[in-house]
Amino acid sequence: MPEAAIDLRSDTVTRPDDAMRAAMAAAEVGDDQFAEDPTINALQERIAGLLGKEAALWMPTGTMANQAALRLLTQPGDDVIVSRQSHAVWHEAGASAANAGVQFTEIGAGGVFTADEFVAACKPRGHVVYPPTTLVEIENTHNRAGGVVFPQAEIIRICDEARARGVATYLDGARLWNAAVASGSTPADLAAPFDLVSVAFSKGLGAPGGSCFAGSRELIARAVRARRMLGGAMRQVGIFAAAALHAIDHNMGKLAEDHANAKRMAEILVEHPRIVLDPAAVRTNILIFAIAPDGPDAPTMVAKAGEQRVLIFAFGPKTIRAVTHLDVSQNQCERAAGVLRSIADA
Repeated sequence: MPEAAIDLRSDTVTRPDDAMRAAMAAAEVGDDQFAEDPTINALQERIAGLLGKEAALWMPTGTMANQAALRLLTQPGDDVIVSRQSHAVWHEAGASAANAGVQFTEIGAGGVFTADEFVAACKPRGHVVYPPTTLVEIENTHNRAGGVVFPQAEIIRICDEARARGVATYLDGARLWNAAVASGSTPADLAAPFDLVSVAFSKGLGAPGGSCFAGSRELIARAVRARRMLGGAMRQVGIFAAAALHAIDHNMGKLAEDHANAKRMAEILVEHPRIVLDPAAVRTNILIFAIAPDGPDAPTMVAKAGEQRVLIFAFGPKTIRAVTHLDVSQNQCERAAGVLRSIADA
């Protein structure tokens, strides 16, 4: 049998283990459109409690959650302020323009921005030319910036400025669990400043699918319609909820190991003169590094690594992303880093 691949393309590639599969098989289910799936209802109550909000709503995917948030908090033609290279702009196939009819203003650098930058970019309502800024969206952790944790003190200042201007606030917290572990904060503390929050179960926690909204009861009641309009109305989805509940109970504590493995990979890779990265910037489970001009390009790195059963992702012509997760061990991460170093020699 060939050696199993070390798959670092994303933390979404994890497989349910036997215990998670058993929980899914045993899940009590009902019709979620009638609010009669007891396992979904239990998950929603759990997430509302974990995030300190009044109510929660299960969503099939994180992208659908982001799209529903735009439908809930904006009108077509509005302006949404986001960090540069945010998921909503780069990784949702143009859905925000097609579904919500909004435009984005990208600000800041390295996945974060300041309250002053937000205020400077905020466009007033009623202007004869400008589209009104009606939403500010923060991604925490930030994918393309290398899993950066957005500073909470700055988040509070941004949300205070937004509230003073009648601008809604949304947290794309697909990897909020990682942010909580890395910062030593609770998910509820990180979610507190925002009107609406989403979290995912299919990334660091290792469930096979699903995300969740959390917010006020009024907002979550409206989200039910937005979810249906986007095709997210499902039925006996308690099997997904069972996986998410199992993941919360059993996999949350493993996130710190993922962060340590990413840091260990960075320490090995940075020793090569053709690999450009700052190990101090690796705080969670996403490792993004550049290849020096005299080194191979990213597609070549990806192809040659694949030949040695190491799977990575090209994020640009000379940029690579590797993501650690609960299905890869420290030894596998060290081996993968060694393979990448050897390829950089070519």
